Amino acid sequence: MKRVTVYCASSNKVDDKYFDDARVLAKEIANNNYTLVYGGGAHGLMGCIADTALECGGKVVGIMPEFMTKVEWNHPSISELVLVDDMHQRKALLAKDVDAIVALPGGCGTLEELSEVITLKRLGKITCPIVIVNLDGFYDNLIALLNLMISENFLREEHRKIWSVVDNSAEVIKAIENAYEWSAEAIEYAAV
Repeated sequence: MKRVTVYCASSNKVDDKYFDDARVLAKEIANNNYTLVYGGGAHGLMGCIADTALECGGKVVGIMPEFMTKVEWNHPSISELVLVDDMHQRKALLAKDVDAIVALPGGCGTLEELSEVITLKRLGKITCPIVIVNLDGFYDNLIALLNLMISENFLREEHRKIWSVVDNSAEVIKAIENAYEWSAEAIEYAAV
């Protein structure tokens, strides 16, 4: 079974539109026979996407540092919970052996995870599609910054193919299927 990692927020206070879109993504993942891999949380978009995938009969794997279970942040009903020592191990496992990575709107943790996998893909350490869900323009400023990095020669024009951007989660599976095939030899043109 193919695996899709989803980065998303743990806040319960975000607008309902983000929860609605997370439910769409969870259904798309489950209905297309992907395993959902995510941060293991029970709250916010994390809990929503896990609950919805499970309701659709999907498999859900959470990866969480053990210290977070002490405050009961972990989801009690997912298919598998992998406990790790720290956030670095969590990020490494979230990106390991997955067929795609999707970033829903989120906070600084989501941004950090997304930045790291863009860097890893630039270096050829991962090659899977990276899809940014730009719901209602949430990531407009980040996309503008990435474009500025290209125009100012901090990234190459070819690096624009590292990620794809969709307007909502209903477009994610198509973006994964149509993603540019990235080379594990990308380090050869990582430098600008």
